[in-house]
Amino acid sequence: MAAAAQTHAGNPRILVLGDSLSAAYGIPLERGWVQLLQTRLETEGYGYEVVNASVSGDTTGAALTRLPRALELHQPDIVIVELGGNDGLRGTPVGQMQRNLEAIIEKSRAAEAEVLVTGIMIPPNYGAEYTARFNAVYTGLGDRLNVALVPFILDGVALDPSLMQADGIHPTAAAQPRILDNVWPALQPMLAR
Repeated sequence: MAAAAQTHAGNPRILVLGDSLSAAYGIPLERGWVQLLQTRLETEGYGYEVVNASVSGDTTGAALTRLPRALELHQPDIVIVELGGNDGLRGTPVGQMQRNLEAIIEKSRAAEAEVLVTGIMIPPNYGAEYTARFNAVYTGLGDRLNVALVPFILDGVALDPSLMQADGIHPTAAAQPRILDNVWPALQPMLAR
């Protein structure tokens, strides 16, 4: 265990806990924003290893279930939480999704990791009230739990058909640098050289 801790100490890690938006659904994995993040960190002289623990179709509940193993295995210094879209598409009760996200934040912090949450917005399929409550979860977490926040990870992407795949849900490879640019300003202050 001491050897693992020494190796980890020399190689800080960022764990990305996400869904298809971070798992590069429908595009080559190396063109996804998570891999682009690894490249940017290397280019800019940050010695972080990025571990992509994203699963297409993942919900906050499923990710919460797999989180303890991921924390134990990877011992991240930073956890980026990109979740909620599938909860919203399935009409998961907003309070349940919020509790799951809070538990993910708390467990990550208990493992001595800093946390960055990326928000997502959903179409009004389940009505205006559900949509408003859903969208408010992320800013509420940022305020209540004092967690770093990207309000909308697909800002500048979601409403541009040229940056979205035919399903209208998943971004194209061309959109990935913009997604990284949305995440970077919130992440960079958390990084140590």
